[in-house]
Amino acid sequence: MQPREKSWSWSCSGACLPGLIDARATLVGIRGKLLARLCALLLGLLPLVAQGINTCTATSTGVALGNYTFDNGAPTDATGNIEVSCSAIGLGSLLVNYTIGLSTGSSGNYAARQMSFNGNGLQYNLYTSAGHTAIWGDGTAGTSTVGDGYTLGVLTTARNYPVYGRAPSGQNIPAGSYTDLMITVTVTY
Repeated sequence: MQPREKSWSWSCSGACLPGLIDARATLVGIRGKLLARLCALLLGLLPLVAQGINTCTATSTGVALGNYTFDNGAPTDATGNIEVSCSAIGLGSLLVNYTIGLSTGSSGNYAARQMSFNGNGLQYNLYTSAGHTAIWGDGTAGTSTVGDGYTLGVLTTARNYPVYGRAPSGQNIPAGSYTDLMITVTVTY
């Protein structure tokens, strides 16, 4: 009796781009069919890694500093939030990576963000952590962004990112409702 010849080959033909898998397992012999089924199962379980086949949206709640008293001796702190929700388009899972940046606001300067009321200015800034050490910006001029990455399933995934605001003490300003209406949140993915 002659031994059977067994061979195994796997090729990727056509467009073998992330997220587009055209793989064929060719196996000969009785054991080969079992191995072929196992390979097909494993290929079906692997997450698809692709760029641009997802959608993300952002919503935010503002940083409301409340009542500011210049002679308090301590800075006035408050926290807002940015929620980023991402969904995969189609079936399977998808790896999503993004960064969240903030604009300078109406001051045009990250280091000197300012709220205004009737021509008066109240200095403040926005930070990536409760320690108030890294100014949240767009990654330029010494600022930081916040980034995240995870695998999306078939449902929408929402993640929350706190925004830490601080107005330094000692700013002798008239009473009023101070605002900065020009902060833009940018999610790059």
